[in-house]
Amino acid sequence: MTKLKKIALTIAGSDSGGGAGIQADLRTFCCHRVHGMTAITCVTAQNTLGVTRVDPLSPAAVVAQIDAVMNDIGAGAAKTGMLLAEDIIEAVALQVKKWDIDLLVVDPVMVSRTGAQLIDDRAIAALKELLLPLATIVTPNRYEAQILSGLTIDTLEDMQEAARIIYQLGASAVLVKGGAMKGSLKGVDIWFDGREIKILQTTLVETIHTHGTGCTLSAAISANLALGKNLPVAVEEAKNYVTRALKSALDIGKGIGPVGAVGEWESGRGGEGE
Repeated sequence: MTKLKKIALTIAGSDSGGGAGIQADLRTFCCHRVHGMTAITCVTAQNTLGVTRVDPLSPAAVVAQIDAVMNDIGAGAAKTGMLLAEDIIEAVALQVKKWDIDLLVVDPVMVSRTGAQLIDDRAIAALKELLLPLATIVTPNRYEAQILSGLTIDTLEDMQEAARIIYQLGASAVLVKGGAMKGSLKGVDIWFDGREIKILQTTLVETIHTHGTGCTLSAAISANLALGKNLPVAVEEAKNYVTRALKSALDIGKGIGPVGAVGEWESGRGGEGE
């Protein structure tokens, strides 16, 4: 099928607090002037203090959502976030193949930034075996990279070796995120595409309000791919976007607030009248 640019699909969970998940993805798509579509995998009850309930949708419901938008509209790129369960991951992988989604960003939501495991071992195995080989890029945080690589990650060299190991699982590129690293490595990311390993770093923003950072980064990469940018440029611009979003983070609620939304008109790259 013909791929349409400026349209992106997020396959992820709903965050009732509006900070992460499909809410963060749609906000990010909009700020990139990309039309966003959704396939919701689960509904969470959460706020800035945490998650109190998670209700998964059936795999059939997830499939129906993807079929509906892809059959009628199509997408220039897609991303996955929280898939929650083995049967949902299996269904999503089949849909990616069915609709020939060849620009796919996989945010392997398995472990929170604090290290808490969010999905079970069977779901992790399905993610590794079925979805990562279909990914244009996979964007694990420190703890997810440890699970995917089998390594303990404490140093820059550990991050680099983890990226090499994760690449062997089949994704076209890997971005190991350093937001949960300590000291001078905090915010340092490692890129590996099978040929070149790069250390990527932008200005470190000191804020506790970081909810939705990973969702926002993967959504920004997807949006840039949907706009026709090549993968290295899409990643670089997405990292810059997240830096600006962290500078605009929202101090709301009683806990950890979400990163902000940054329109092109705020970044000096465009105007509302364009």
